[in-house]
Amino acid sequence: MDKITLVCEESGTRIDKYISVDGMTRATVQRLIENGGITVNGKPTKNNYKLKSGDIIEIEPEEPQDANIEAENIELDIVYEDDSLLVVNKPQGMVVHPAPGNYSGTLVNALMYHCKDNLSGINGVMRPGIVHRIDKDTSGLLLVAKTDEAHHSLSEQIQNKTVRREYICVCEGVVKPKKGIVDAPIGRDPSNRLKMAVTPLNSKNALTHFEVVEQFESAALVKCVLETGRTHQIRVHMQYIGHPVMGDPLYARSNPMNLSGQALHARIIGFNHPVTGEYMEFNVNPPEEFNGLVSKLQN
Repeated sequence: MDKITLVCEESGTRIDKYISVDGMTRATVQRLIENGGITVNGKPTKNNYKLKSGDIIEIEPEEPQDANIEAENIELDIVYEDDSLLVVNKPQGMVVHPAPGNYSGTLVNALMYHCKDNLSGINGVMRPGIVHRIDKDTSGLLLVAKTDEAHHSLSEQIQNKTVRREYICVCEGVVKPKKGIVDAPIGRDPSNRLKMAVTPLNSKNALTHFEVVEQFESAALVKCVLETGRTHQIRVHMQYIGHPVMGDPLYARSNPMNLSGQALHARIIGFNHPVTGEYMEFNVNPPEEFNGLVSKLQN
């Protein structure tokens, strides 16, 4: 796998925490450091090294293994289920599907236990049933396909932009205008491969509708509706207009409330049932930490 090069933008963060973002667990980072797979300014480093602005970090990723993904008895919050699909409320902190260095504890491991062999196989052994995903530290609703027929239908609906995906988030600052559309292409950040960015380089069109639900003194509760579904789309777009999602380890300026991840929740999902054609819509409230943050800001 290609070597990843990062340039540290902020001083004071432990290197294992700095690198531990979506797709690479802290345990994986620590193992790489211990095995010499991560260097700072060309030299070996330690897990507790505190980065300085301008430090050049080089990561030699682990080679992919032949994965043996096992079913695990992990509790699921199932909002709806029938013979074709499930709607699952994913908790904050859970990874959706296994990846190198992180083969257990994911939503897929839990789904394999719950559904046995009744999951769509279109996305292979690493992502059975997974039609779309949300980030590890984003909570909320996900569609899961049990059959290939359902998977094809739901994927086509997402591609045709007929699936309703509404999020709620808490963003930094006073958001003006209170309602609008961010239409800006998203691709890999050329200076940091762990991040996405608004860029004309190797990017795809991305469109997010946003509306302020409640404005606080220095933050806002914002509703976002996706028209496209790019990696980190809401997180990148809100940062792009100057109002990053609070608690975001990649895109926020700081984390004054000590949140465990970005204050972003997939609240509503609506779609046509792949067999009956009936429109179905589900709504779940944000988790306790999110609601606690809103209460603090209101007071």
